[in-house]
Amino acid sequence: MESKFSVLLALWCFLHCLAFQGDAAAFESVPDLEKSMYREIEGFPCVRLLNLSGEIGCSNPGRARVIAPIVRLKDAKEFDGSAAILVSIEELESLFSRLSEDSNFPPKVAGILVESSTRVHSDSKGFSPDVKFPQADFAPYQNNTFQWNPVGSGIMWKGYNFTVFLLSQTSTAVMEEVSSDNEKSKGLHTKVVAEFDLIMQTTKSGNHDSESCLEERTCLPLGGYSVWSALPPINISSSLKVKPFVMAIVSMDTASFFRDQSLGAESPISGLIALLAVVDSLSRLDGLGQLSKQLVFVVFTGEAWGYLGSRRFLLEHDLQSDTVKGLGLDTIDTIMEIGSVGKSSSEGRTFYAHTAGVSSSMNRTLQALQSAQISLKTESVTVKTASASNPGVPPSSLMTFIRKKPMISGVVLEGFDSSFSNKFYHSHLDDTSNINSSSIVAAASLVARTLYILAGSEDTSVLNDIKVNATLVEELVGCLLSCEPGLSCGLVNHYTTCPNHYVGVILDDPSNPSNVGDISRFIWNFLAEKTSGPSKNASSSCPNNCRGNGEVCIRQETDGKGVCVISTTRYVPAYSTRLKFDSGSWTLLPPNTSYGEDPVWTESNWNTIRLRVFKFDEPGNESWVDMSFLSLGNCVMGYSKLKKPQP
Repeated sequence: MESKFSVLLALWCFLHCLAFQGDAAAFESVPDLEKSMYREIEGFPCVRLLNLSGEIGCSNPGRARVIAPIVRLKDAKEFDGSAAILVSIEELESLFSRLSEDSNFPPKVAGILVESSTRVHSDSKGFSPDVKFPQADFAPYQNNTFQWNPVGSGIMWKGYNFTVFLLSQTSTAVMEEVSSDNEKSKGLHTKVVAEFDLIMQTTKSGNHDSESCLEERTCLPLGGYSVWSALPPINISSSLKVKPFVMAIVSMDTASFFRDQSLGAESPISGLIALLAVVDSLSRLDGLGQLSKQLVFVVFTGEAWGYLGSRRFLLEHDLQSDTVKGLGLDTIDTIMEIGSVGKSSSEGRTFYAHTAGVSSSMNRTLQALQSAQISLKTESVTVKTASASNPGVPPSSLMTFIRKKPMISGVVLEGFDSSFSNKFYHSHLDDTSNINSSSIVAAASLVARTLYILAGSEDTSVLNDIKVNATLVEELVGCLLSCEPGLSCGLVNHYTTCPNHYVGVILDDPSNPSNVGDISRFIWNFLAEKTSGPSKNASSSCPNNCRGNGEVCIRQETDGKGVCVISTTRYVPAYSTRLKFDSGSWTLLPPNTSYGEDPVWTESNWNTIRLRVFKFDEPGNESWVDMSFLSLGNCVMGYSKLKKPQP
């Protein structure tokens, strides 16, 4: 195929030679020539990920780019040689099934191009590339064959030695036209081909697991920064007895077959938005400091990859790290996790409480939920206890706490009972069309009032004063789940434009959060401001002058100045419990049974990811090839003379 590429270059140079000689300005440089030959295609790749057991995801099979004609799936069987296969999202799972069942078919696949489509949202089946029990290995119970995700295909957890790109809507139209033209040109020498440039460093170096790629520095650990905050702030230096904690938790990251199309609108971002709205509503109440229990909010990242955020959080606690100073696992009274809550219908906002832990604490939580429900009777919000036939809590961060402390009391609030209502779990199709903001408002209202009761309030009349800002919820949906306005909206100004909730990688020393991602940074600023108390240095510029006890600098990234406030809001590194960063490199530590098996997820390095198309002529005889290269030589000589400065 490399020789074919050379022939192509010769042909193009031959065809454009007159243009060079007639108008030197037509191509000012080699990049100009290249731009005239190729059409860049916007797409979102499936990339190579590794763990201690092996690798998943996609990569070119070797060290070179792959070039192949573009054909539709229905025409691939008749095609001689390998092809870039264009498929609809509805055909993708059947294509992967065929690859595993038909041994004669894989050699025909040079790459896969997946069309963008909005039609799938009306499909009754749905599309989820995750397995039927996501992350079953981390469940705190034995039944790991339960089907929480019935439509799950599991294709994202397998490794492929070819490239898969999700096309943008514009690129989809281009590729549909190209494949149609190729179909019409059967028997002719001219074809439009795709060039896949997805060369993973781990593939080039022969690294097929996390241990070897970390050692050879061809990959980086998955990870980022979780955020926690206390309302009201905790006086860590106080000698007073620490109050029991009521902890509300959510996840901020999701997964997808396509790395840069990880939105997770329903799972888990609807829960994240609900929690932010809860904090906003409770922050407007007076007297929270007089309640018998302390409210703590935690937003984990890395949960889609072995719950690495919550597992690292507990390890940081055991290491008595400053990042979690003031928190104690033994002082947690109960945990409430907000899961997927964005799909309840307007006819009836029904949510399900999935419970765990000792019966007395669990009953108090259920009673608090019922009291909150009663206070919302005009809003048709209903809470039901999840089915007793379920094996336990659904996939959630609460699982990490249960494995560490089996008797801990907790509840996961979800919009489903025994199986996900989200038909696009861990799919690029889990976007804003998969949720409604009014459902998130209802869930946030229920949780806010429940937390207030659990924190020790006996005055139920205050519940009616807890109002969730529906406008804020709608703005958060736009900010965190769409490119317009995306992360350039008023709430999240000065960050990147299009949100993506893939966890990312740890680039440097995780103890120094200088490379905090945009989402984590926004959440930190939001929580720090909402949970803050006034500072004596409120007029001081920051961050340099925020040196008082418990002081932090907020708003600096939005107004360029910032203000000092008192807030207990912290970043917590989120990466594998078996990794240590030392002297600029990562070291794999021995297994720690306290935190269970750790897969140690990493992502392969790469230099460039690119997809482009061009016309390719197959001459059918070697004399044509020789003539093409002769033309190339003459053309280059002529071009060089034209570019030489005139005396």
